[in-house]
This record gives sequence, C-alpha cells and structure tokens, in this order.
Amino acid sequence: MSTRTVGLCVLCSLCVLGVAVYAAELSMAIVDPAVAIQKSLAADSMGGVAGNAEILEDVAMKLKPPSPEIAAAAKTLKGAAKLADARTAFGKLSEAIVAYVDAQKLTVDPRFHIAFCPMVNKPWLQAGEQISNPYYGTEMPTCGSLKK
Repeated sequence: MSTRTVGLCVLCSLCVLGVAVYAAELSMAIVDPAVAIQKSLAADSMGGVAGNAEILEDVAMKLKPPSPEIAAAAKTLKGAAKLADARTAFGKLSEAIVAYVDAQKLTVDPRFHIAFCPMVNKPWLQAGEQISNPYYGTEMPTCGSLKK
C-alpha cells in the first residue's frame, strides 16, 4: 500500500469519526423532563414543572461539557410559582437547551422536534409534529412551527 493510499485511509477514518461525533444526540435525560414541562405548560398546568426543572438542573451539570446556562435557567423555572412566570422561565431554559444543541452540534431524537413560537420569539422541545405551544397553552395551542 502506498503512502498516499495510507494517508487517504487515515483521512477517511477521521472524516467518519468526525461525522460520528457530529451526529451525537442530545441526552434523553434532558429531552424527557423538558418535554414533560412543555406538555404541562401547553395544558395551562404547573403539574410536574418544578420537579422536572429540578431534574434538568441536576442533569445539566453532568453533561459533557456541562451546561451552566441550562442549570441556571432550570433553577429559575423550579422556583416559579405562577404560570406566567413559569412560561417566561421555560423560554430561557428552552433557549439554553437549543444553544447547547447548536454549540455541541447535537441532533435531537427523531421522535422529538425543536419548535418555535414567533409571538414570544422562543423555541421549545416537543414530541411529535403537531404544534403544542407551551407559551400560550390552550389560548393558542397551534401557534408556532417546527424548526428541526
């Protein structure tokens, strides 16, 4: 095998490894509680919001690399007592999660999507393709579009 052939093989191997790293998925430990919060807020409910925010706060610092932005936003959400405050905090949490996904070049499990509400200019994670807006809940449940 020539030196050129070996070099091409090494280059191809590095490209394959790069694709494998790029194709890493966002941890379901983040997705599951984020989607649970989204579902509660979309139903105009605070049920499970604080508990799932606490889970996100803990998991965020265990990510590789850790995400203090997700942890801080989750902590704020955990302390929200009113639906309006929870929705505001959820917007910051969702922005932090999407920023982490983009910065780490992660993908989201194909069963889940990043959606976007133009009315509040905020994203969120949700299951399925039917929009279920957490920022307006039952008032405007289908406001938004899928981004990824």
